[in-house]
Order: sequence, then C-alpha cells, then structure tokens
Amino acid sequence: MIRVVVGALFLSSLLAPQSSAQLSASKRSAVGSIEAQAGDLIGLSDQIWRFAETALRETRSAAVLADHAERQGFEVERGVAGMPTAFIATYGSGEPVIGIMGEYDALPGISQKPQATKEAFEEGAGGHGCGHNLFGAASLGAAIAIKELIEAGELAGTIRFYGTPAEESVGGKLYMVRSGLFDDVDVALAWHPSYENSADTSSSQAMVDFVVEFRGKAAHAASDPWNGRSALDALEIFTFALNQMREHVRPTVRMHYSILEGGDVPNVVPERAKLWCWLRDSKHTGVDDLLERARAMTEGAALAAGVEGELSVQSGDYEMLANMTGARLIHSNMTALGPLEFTAEEQEFAKAIQRETGVEEVGLKGDLEPLDENPGDPEGGSTDVADVSWVVPTLHLSVTTSPYEAPWHAWPVVASGGMSIGHKGMIYAAKALALTMVDLFEDSETRAAIRAEFEEKTQGFDYEGYIPEGPPPVPAEIAGR
Repeated sequence: MIRVVVGALFLSSLLAPQSSAQLSASKRSAVGSIEAQAGDLIGLSDQIWRFAETALRETRSAAVLADHAERQGFEVERGVAGMPTAFIATYGSGEPVIGIMGEYDALPGISQKPQATKEAFEEGAGGHGCGHNLFGAASLGAAIAIKELIEAGELAGTIRFYGTPAEESVGGKLYMVRSGLFDDVDVALAWHPSYENSADTSSSQAMVDFVVEFRGKAAHAASDPWNGRSALDALEIFTFALNQMREHVRPTVRMHYSILEGGDVPNVVPERAKLWCWLRDSKHTGVDDLLERARAMTEGAALAAGVEGELSVQSGDYEMLANMTGARLIHSNMTALGPLEFTAEEQEFAKAIQRETGVEEVGLKGDLEPLDENPGDPEGGSTDVADVSWVVPTLHLSVTTSPYEAPWHAWPVVASGGMSIGHKGMIYAAKALALTMVDLFEDSETRAAIRAEFEEKTQGFDYEGYIPEGPPPVPAEIAGR
C-alpha cells in the first residue's frame, strides 16, 4: 500500500520559486500570496474532500469556502440564484470586474481512501472523482491573492469569486446565469483538475439531461393482462428506438441512459416506468435536433403501447466557447511558472494506480502541453462552465492532479485529490489563475481583445439555457434549513 504524507519536505518542494525572474513585481506578490496560503488551501481542500457532498447538498463544503472568504475581507452573499449552497464573494469596487469560478460538489458512490489501491473511505459515500475539492480551493486562493493586491493599492477594480454548486448534476451555473449574476463581468476564469497541464482551447460537448415517464394501467399479469397497459412496454419501445438511432447520428453524438423505474414485481403489469437520459453532441444545435427526435420517440412509444408519455428536460450544457486570445494569455503565464514537478514517491504512487487500472505506467505529466491553435471536435465530457462562456468571455486551464489516463469520475482521481499530488496541482492552478488575473486587471488592451473575440463569436446569438422554468431542484432537507 503506497501513501504520500504531506509534511515539511512536501511543502518545501511545493513552494519552491518557479521562474520568478520572468514575473513583474505584482505577479511575484501574487505568487507569494499563494505560497503563504498553501497550508490554508490544502486544509480547505481536504475538508471538502472528506465531506464529499453531492449536487445541491454541499452545505458544509460551501460554508468552509464562504466563511474563509469572509475572514479574508470579502463581502459574501449566500444562497444566490435560489440555491442555498451557492454564494458570491466580492472585494473591491469599479471596473474591471473579473470573476473566477469554484466548484465543490462530489460524485455519488465512489468514496476512496488516499491510497493506490481501491478501498472506500466510507462505504456507499460520495467521492471527488472530478477533483472539485481542489477546484474551489484553488480558485478562492487566486481570488484572495488579487484581493490583497487591490487592498495594497497595486491593482484597481473588483474581484468576484463565484461559489458554484451542482456541476455534476443539475448545473448550478445555469441558474446563476439566468439570475443575471454574470452580467457585469468583464472576463471570467475557471480551471479543472486533469492529467495534463494546458491552457484550454478545445470545446466541450453540449448535452441535454431529461427524463421520460410513461403511465399505463396496472393489471394481474396472469389472470387479466388484457385489462392492463404496460408503461414498461412503452419504455422498451423508446429505448429500442433510441438505440436504433445510434446508426443515424454524427460520430460526435453520445447517448446514455439509466432505467429508474420499470415495475415492482413480474406478476403485475407495470403502470409506471421512468428513464433518465443524457444526449450529447459537439454543438448545442446538434443536441437540439437529438432532443426533438427523442420527443417524437416518446410520443410514438406511448401511442404504440396505449399509454401516456412525457419527456421533461431537467438541465443541460452548451459547448464551451473557447477564447483564443485568453488562452494565449494563460499559456504565457503557465510557461512562466515552468513545469509542475513531482517527487519519485508521487510518481510511484501514480504508477501503482496505473498498474491497478490497466493503463500504461507513465506516471504523472508535469510539463505544459503546447497551445493547440486548431482544436478539433471535443473528446468528451460536458460542463456548466460552458454556459457561462456564452454570456461572458471565459478563460479556462487544466492542471495535473491525477495519473495520466487513469479513469476519471472514478477512485483514482479521488485518491490523488486527497493527497500531495492533488495538492501540488491545486497550488499550481492557483498561481496560474492569479498571474492571469493580474494581467487582466493591469492590461486594458488585452481585456478589450478578449472581449472583441467574444463579441464576434456571439454576434446575433441569444443564450437560452437547458433548464425548466421555476426554481432549482433543491432537495427538501436542504431547502428547509
């Protein structure tokens, strides 16, 4: 069993100066701030890692971040956009307004100890299989570094940290966008844990999240089945039609579903059946087409089975609108920071995970990937950060926090995010974000160029998110607090 312990030696290597000669005085101050905060940020991240709270249930996770921001002098508004676990922390006044996003929701059922073999930290509990415990802490650390520069009179303007819940399900940012919370932001930033370091230029997949429900009539399956109308029959017709469609869609399309309800016992004709489905494509226009086809399948399946059917959209994401001007800025700052260096012990931890999961034992990638000026279709995955990118220019970077090509949304990412590998990536991300924000505050011409690219790409476009009318689906036990 391989473990990595965070101690004085690790912190010393973590805080070693990185290409400081290339940095301006304000950028050196920002890096110094992140280094001074390292212990606090690791503590915040580890708390959120242990909480492992899922979508819209992140009460403790949101609280530790919001409370920390408040202690650092931010004005904190909690429970924004109808979500008790969403908040905004603001410092400064006037323009520019630079926003930075942080996430902190976990995935259900993938609890894992911080070790290189699979073993639950708490059986049946959630786990941070996407590294969001690192995401929120790093972004807040970067915001604090900028706050200190504003406080010292070295920068002027407003820094705003967005505590955004429920990225893995529901899409909390969509409700924040709908509430107008990004309307006055000049530029927004975000990052994501990864198995490589990059200033991101590729998009993400657009997707729509919906449920299909069928309602029929129960009857005894043996004595009088003719008196029944099976909702499960309709659901099976729907899934057959959906699977037949796989041959007749673009290669960029992905379709996946789970059957949530299909009858309780074999000898009763099921009167209710329910399916949860996600449809993805590289563009939201493609997703719109898939959704209309799914609606027609719902109607056809209900008609064929003699039951009632209904398709209800729950959420969804647009594709990421990349900003090349901003990506070049991020890339220059990550270049100035230099590679992310890992110890021999951390590399062995990563290789042990790779052996365990059957991928090539190459360890951790610390070098910065070349800037991809001509990205193709996205490889997979969706994010509600993408919806923000259609209403405000959004810059995005990825940082290594997990072994190369080890399974994502799975125990290896949980394990790495709860120990020094994840901690190192988090601190590096905070530095890269802070350096980029220094440029955004100081350089009005760069801000204008980022905005001009955004305006050109969104000309004539009106954003409308994939969320239904009404409030977010906050669990009753959270809403009542």
